[in-house]
Amino acid sequence: MPDHARPMNATVALRLAEAFARHGVTLTFGQSLPSAFHLAAPQVGIDQKVYRQENAGGSMADGYARISRKVGIVTAQNGPAATLLVAPLAEALKASIPILALVQEVTRDAMDRNAFQDLDHLNMFAPVAKWVRRLERADRLDDYVDMAFTAATSGRPGPAVLLVPADLLTESAAPVSSLLRPRTMSLGQAPLDRTLADPGAIAAAADALAAARHPLVVAGGGIHLSDAAAELSALQQTAHLPVGTTVMGKGAADETHPLTLGVIGYVMGQGSRTAAMRPIVDRADVVLLIGSRTNQNGTDSWKLFAPGTRFIHLDADPMEVGRNYRSMRLVGDAKLTLAALTAELARRDLTVRAAARAGLEAEIGRAVAGWRETIAGVTTRDAELCRPERLMAELDQLIGPGDIVVADASYSSIWVANYLTAKRAGQRFLTPRGIAGLGWGLPMAIGAQIAAPDAKVVCLCGDGGFGHSWAELETLRRMELPITLLVLNNGILGYQKHAEEVKFGEHTKAVNFTAVDHAAIARACGVEGIRVEHSSQIRSALAAALAAPGPVLLDVVTDPDAKPPISFYAGHYPEPF
Repeated sequence: MPDHARPMNATVALRLAEAFARHGVTLTFGQSLPSAFHLAAPQVGIDQKVYRQENAGGSMADGYARISRKVGIVTAQNGPAATLLVAPLAEALKASIPILALVQEVTRDAMDRNAFQDLDHLNMFAPVAKWVRRLERADRLDDYVDMAFTAATSGRPGPAVLLVPADLLTESAAPVSSLLRPRTMSLGQAPLDRTLADPGAIAAAADALAAARHPLVVAGGGIHLSDAAAELSALQQTAHLPVGTTVMGKGAADETHPLTLGVIGYVMGQGSRTAAMRPIVDRADVVLLIGSRTNQNGTDSWKLFAPGTRFIHLDADPMEVGRNYRSMRLVGDAKLTLAALTAELARRDLTVRAAARAGLEAEIGRAVAGWRETIAGVTTRDAELCRPERLMAELDQLIGPGDIVVADASYSSIWVANYLTAKRAGQRFLTPRGIAGLGWGLPMAIGAQIAAPDAKVVCLCGDGGFGHSWAELETLRRMELPITLLVLNNGILGYQKHAEEVKFGEHTKAVNFTAVDHAAIARACGVEGIRVEHSSQIRSALAAALAAPGPVLLDVVTDPDAKPPISFYAGHYPEPF
């Protein structure tokens, strides 16, 4: 709203909504509170997407931000609602997702007096957010809102928290004065500032890659954050470089490209696409890490690479560069820096790289062909209990390069990483790998679908994770979102059970569930629910669900002995191949 058109009797809540709209906000994920804000927001075109559980609201904002690259806004009231935002904000902090949490607090005169649901939110949110402030004066509103959006979208993106006392929201807005100059900047798109790494460092990295005998590129989730898939593809093609990805980086590279390995890290056991590609990783003498935290899973507990490997690390966060591996430093935006690196490499003599390309492509091709031969039985045979490999193989044939796949944490993320194909550079596979909490699959898919209403969104959950978010089936139906929800119903917490058996030779009783009919739960919420009890039913049920105009849940009764190809399971269980 132009400044001259602002109503003179506007409240702080309306001014807050106006400030959010200036930063490109068109919707928020929230329940009733802050009521004053939600009642004012429609006046400036901001819609309210109502969740059932506060933690689910945070995950919806996360999924929305990952797909839209805009700041995901989640709102909550003080007390228990605020506490339930801690986990999704922690995920966003670790995974570098731009979220802004607007949290109502008790009135200023009641603070620190044991008022109802009063908490020290400043200290509670400090470990899980980049920026936490309390707005206490109407004349500082634009200052604090701009700081919040800047924190969320600049540098390494992440969550910001703006605390607003309830009585301030209903207070009259501050009058325009010489100190309150109208603001026009929009800061709601990430990355806010694209910075180029030092040109000298880029040239040195180009020299190292051109001279390497066995270079390897490892792309993390930072490629998606920067929208740099096209630049990575150009680097791969121009410099004849093999590319692997982390789980969060899946889709950064086209997995139909002959120089793309697939997902590497802790998921390279037998039955994985990249199991036979371990020699390519082992012999790598120079590894270019892009947008990667070099975390435990992405590096197979930091054992993935040979001791003599040299590293080049490109990341927007200078503290992540070289954090776990001594590296040549490229601190900057992936999109800009990869384009500059490709241009530098094009000026180098790449004759050796080009000559080695055919052999490398053949090696990768043989590994992929061998993998497909290995898994052919488990992905095609009919069995009394469904296998996740069969479900993934059927899904892979039915979805296209523009579709979005969302996975819950635990096994779901690993099935997606290994058994679905990224059919173009930049295809999105969302996985909560920041802190990898269960229950975020469905709400994250809801956020993704809202961000991309014309895309087909498929969500894979285990029954353990889905049990955390059943309530959002009502949200799914109320919003009429055509998400296909696949529940792997094996009656156990699979990852916990199998990992405990490997580590301790036995498992705790916490891993077992009683039988649940998730399709019936879906139908009770008004969502079409189909129970798939035999593997021969998978193809037809899946095709029908994907073609349906509304949301569909497939409750897939799954073999509890099915395990994804996690490297440290090797030798502990019989293989199904």
